[in-house]
Amino acid sequence: MKTEVIMKRKTLGDIISQKSKSGFFSATELVKAGNKFRILNDIKPVDLNSYFKNSANKEFIKELEMKYGKIKTDGRGRGVHLWVHPLLFLDIALWIDPKMKVEVYEWLMDNLLQFRNDSGDSYKRMTGALYQGAKNKSKFQKNIQHVARLIKTECGVDDWNHATEEQLKLRNRIHDYIAFACDMVKDANTAVVVGINKAKEIQ
Repeated sequence: MKTEVIMKRKTLGDIISQKSKSGFFSATELVKAGNKFRILNDIKPVDLNSYFKNSANKEFIKELEMKYGKIKTDGRGRGVHLWVHPLLFLDIALWIDPKMKVEVYEWLMDNLLQFRNDSGDSYKRMTGALYQGAKNKSKFQKNIQHVARLIKTECGVDDWNHATEEQLKLRNRIHDYIAFACDMVKDANTAVVVGINKAKEIQ
């Protein structure tokens, strides 16, 4: 899926944003979460500017830039974020507090973004299959919105940007099973029901 989506990831009792396309994390939110953690543990808060002024960190950043190109970008407007490459994000997290290390490593190792992007691609396959079999194409937009809401309910999701890896995996399966069912049955409603039921059978 090529559209950039802001994913919301939970760590240390706070929400940190990640861009689905680039994989960049919000260093701004990371520092905010890290400082809450430090204050609760009677540790002095840190200032992100201090990280970037440190000579050793400057060398690390230079190495990252040589290998990966642009590794940080500033947002614009209200609520501006500093978006950083996952490896820079990890280094900042360890600088804030070593206790964040495990959670951050788990973030970088999980497949949440992959499933998010796969689900976007499978959605296109599903809608294409349903559109081909639609008897009344003038009502297709309204009907596909109904299908999307139904899938959301079946996956137990209120907001896809806060979905778990398992919920995204299920959505991906449902999309693919519905697309497959469209080849087997002519009625779109039946294909949707069959696709959902089959996808949920293999959870």
